[in-house]
Amino acid sequence: MNSSDNRPEGDGPGSLLGGKVVIVTGAGGGIGRDFALAMAAAGAKVVVNDIGVSVHGEGGDEGPAHAVMQEIRDAGGEAIANTDSVADWDSAHRIVAAAIDHFGRIDAVVNNAGILRDRFFFNMSLDEWRSVIDVHLNGTFYVSRAAAGFFREQKSGAYIHLTSTSGLVGNMGQANYAAAKNGIAALSKSIAMDMHRYGVSSNCIAPFAFSRMVGSQPTDRPEIARKVERVKRMETRKIPPLGVYLAAQPGVEVTGQIFAVRANEIFLMSQSRPVRSVHRSEGWTPESVAEHAIPALRSGFYGLDRSSDVFCWDPI
Repeated sequence: MNSSDNRPEGDGPGSLLGGKVVIVTGAGGGIGRDFALAMAAAGAKVVVNDIGVSVHGEGGDEGPAHAVMQEIRDAGGEAIANTDSVADWDSAHRIVAAAIDHFGRIDAVVNNAGILRDRFFFNMSLDEWRSVIDVHLNGTFYVSRAAAGFFREQKSGAYIHLTSTSGLVGNMGQANYAAAKNGIAALSKSIAMDMHRYGVSSNCIAPFAFSRMVGSQPTDRPEIARKVERVKRMETRKIPPLGVYLAAQPGVEVTGQIFAVRANEIFLMSQSRPVRSVHRSEGWTPESVAEHAIPALRSGFYGLDRSSDVFCWDPI
């Protein structure tokens, strides 16, 4: 590709992923589009997957996937468009089949597709819960599982899953989204452990960037309005360079990790480990838990922090 605007920062065209085939789901716009363009700029052949729905999962349009495909081709890269849904087992398998049928192999999967159905937990409907879980968590499993056999056979491959600090840290009004994104982080770790022996890596990226999903949040509350204004300063094109590296890395040097990217910052996120412990040789009663265990452990408790409380400084 010749467009410097779409080139991963610091890398020349075709220098990292030459000959590799990458699937990017939800690639018709926003972060997914930038992932597709960055992978192509690094020399990959790209399957641009997007069903063209609204941020809430409504409608459907083949246009976005085909537009990004054409953008890659116009810049000298190779790409095909695919409009199968990640949220269905058979459809997800067709996404992977498109890569094999057209390009003959698959080397990396970027699980980016997603929708939002924000609602406070006490008002959330069954459909709002299921639809978000289906696209984010089930979709990530379906597409990843469809690629697993090919990765095992060729003894190489890379999974790059998009998670979120809404799940890793917390956020209000996003029980469905947070549960799905935390589930993706756990799924990624399990994939990393199960696939390591086959030379396959699996990592997560939690992106901070202004996209239509962030822009869809209501800004009637001052704290949300401030959050959206801060995120507007974070460009989606800053996210993919880490993903390009993860897709290009030799073997499984980096796997089972959770990263966050915010403008020019890259964070390695923690994973659950014991923080403090107490014991009583005679065992516990509810009374001794109240008198001993809880006071001893309380200093290690986590507050009800939101992502914006933890990442409270302006992006660099």
